[in-house]
Amino acid sequence: MMNLISQGGTAGAILILALVIAIGLWLGRFKVWGISFGMVWILFVGIILSHFGLRINPTMLSFIKDFGLILFVFAIGLQVGPGFFSSFRKEGLPMNLMAVLMVVLTMVTTYVIHLVSGENLATMTGVMSGAITNTPGMGAAQQALTDSAVALGSSLKAAEEESSTIASAYAVAYPIGVLGAMLLVMCLKGLFRIDIEKEKAISEHKGDEENNVLRIACKVENPAIFGKRLASISEEKMGEHFVVSRVMRGSEVSVADPDWILAEGDKLLIVTDAGHRDLVRIIFGEEFTADMRDWQKPGSKLMSRRLSITKSDITGKSLRKLDIRHKYGVTVTRILRAGIELQAEPDVILQVGDSIQVVGTEEGIKGLSKLIGNKPETLSKPNLVPIFFGIALGVLVGTLPIRFPSMPQPLRLGLAGGALIVAILLGHFGPKLRITTYTALSANLMIREIGLSLFMAAVGVGAGETFVSSLVGGGYIWILYAFLIVTIPMLIAALIAKYALKMDFLRICGLLAGGTTDVVLLSFTEQTYGSSRIAVNYATVYPLTMFLRVVAAQIMIMIYL
Repeated sequence: MMNLISQGGTAGAILILALVIAIGLWLGRFKVWGISFGMVWILFVGIILSHFGLRINPTMLSFIKDFGLILFVFAIGLQVGPGFFSSFRKEGLPMNLMAVLMVVLTMVTTYVIHLVSGENLATMTGVMSGAITNTPGMGAAQQALTDSAVALGSSLKAAEEESSTIASAYAVAYPIGVLGAMLLVMCLKGLFRIDIEKEKAISEHKGDEENNVLRIACKVENPAIFGKRLASISEEKMGEHFVVSRVMRGSEVSVADPDWILAEGDKLLIVTDAGHRDLVRIIFGEEFTADMRDWQKPGSKLMSRRLSITKSDITGKSLRKLDIRHKYGVTVTRILRAGIELQAEPDVILQVGDSIQVVGTEEGIKGLSKLIGNKPETLSKPNLVPIFFGIALGVLVGTLPIRFPSMPQPLRLGLAGGALIVAILLGHFGPKLRITTYTALSANLMIREIGLSLFMAAVGVGAGETFVSSLVGGGYIWILYAFLIVTIPMLIAALIAKYALKMDFLRICGLLAGGTTDVVLLSFTEQTYGSSRIAVNYATVYPLTMFLRVVAAQIMIMIYL
C-alpha cells in the first residue's frame, strides 16, 4: 500500500481518496456533544492524513475537486429547479428578500472584519464560507482565484497556496458556524419568549391554510348557478382554485363533465385548498359531511387511481392541452411531484416522474394509462443525457465574463456557479421545452453525495500541508471571526422577521437555516422543536440562497483581486 501511495500515480490517488472518504463517512455517524458534522469529517480526515505526509499530484487533485464540485452543485440545481421561481410567490417573497438581506449582511460583516483586522480578504472569504457552512461557496472562491491567476498571467502556485489557505480557514470556521448558529437560535427562543407548542399550533394552521390540498363535498344551493355548465362556473369563479371531481344527482354518481348542467340539490365532490374553502362554499353552497363510500357505489363504476407519468412526450404538456376529462371521462384531482401535493390546475405543466390522482371509469383510466405510460419501474433508469449536456453547458456559462464598471476584472460564475444556474434552469424550464430532466430522488442524492465526498476529500488533502502552520501562525483568530460572521446577520434578520414581518418562530428557524444553507441547523431545529414546517420554510429560501452564496464568494475574491 505504501508503494502505491509513494509512486504518486492514479492508483495511489484513488487509494488515498477512498480511505479519506470511507473514514470520514464512518466518523460522521458519531455525534460530538449531541451534534453530528456528517460529511464534513471527510474534510477533517483529509487534512489530518495530508498533514502526516499523504499527498496527491496537484493536477489530479484539482481535477477531482472541480469535478466533484460540479456533480454536487448540478444535482442540487436539478433538485431545486422545479420550485425555484415559485418560491418567490406569496409568503415566499418576503422570506427570500430576508435571505438576500442575510447574504448581503454576511458579506458586509466579512468585509468590515477584513478592514478592522487587516486579515487577507481571500482568507476571510474562506472563513465566511465555513461560518455559513456553504461548501460550494468555498469551491467557487477557490475556482475564482485560479481562473484569475490564469487570466492575469500571475503565479498559479501562489493562487494554489491562497486556495489552500481558504480551505484551512473554511475547516476552522465550519464547526464554529454550526455551533454559533444553534446557540443563537436557542437564545432567540428565550429572547422572544417562545411557547413552542403554541407556535407549532399557529404555524401548522397557517401552513394548512396556504398549502394543503383537501377534499370537500358541497350541495348546489346558489340560484345564480342553476342551469349553468360546470365549465362556465370554473371560468367565471376562479376555477383554477378548485377541481370538481364527481357529481351526485339522486343516487347516481358521475364524473364531473365540463358540460354538466348544474341543478339545485346536486352534490359535488370538490378538491381545493384550505385557503379557498370559503370561496367554494360561496360559489356552490353549504359544505356537508360526506362518506366516501357514497361516492363509490357499485353501480357508479367509478374508481380512484394514482398513475405515474413515464412517457417522455408528455413532458411539457399542460392538463388543459391534454384535455383528459373530455377524451377519457377522467378527472385529475391532484398531482404529486417530488413529495409535494399540487392542485390539478389546468395550466400545470406535467413532467416525467409526476404522479396524478384520477377519478373515472375503469375503461377511461386504462386509456389514460396508455397515454401517459404508467410504468413506474422505468423511472428507476437514470437519464444521463441531459445531465452531461447540462454540465457541458454549465462549464461554458461559467467561463463567460460578466463585466462591472467598478471591478478591474470581469466576474465569472466559475464551474460551480455556471453548473448551478444551468441545472436550475433545466430543472424549471426542461419540462416546458420537452426535455426530460427527471432523476429519481435516490439517484439525485447519490450523485450529490459522491460529488461532495470527492470535493471534500480533495480539499482536505490539498489543505492539510499548510493547515497546522496557518492555525498556529494566527489562524486561531478565525474562530472569533466565524462566530461574528454567522451570528450578526442571523440576529438582525431574526429581529426584522419577528417584529417587522411578524413571522412566527418556526418560520424564522427555517429562514435562518435556509439563509445560511445550514443542514445541521435544520436538523437540530426540527429535532428540538418537532415541526416539519421548518423544512418547508428552509426549502423556500434555499435555492436562491445557494445561488447567491456562490456568487457572493466570487464577488469577494474579485474585490480582493
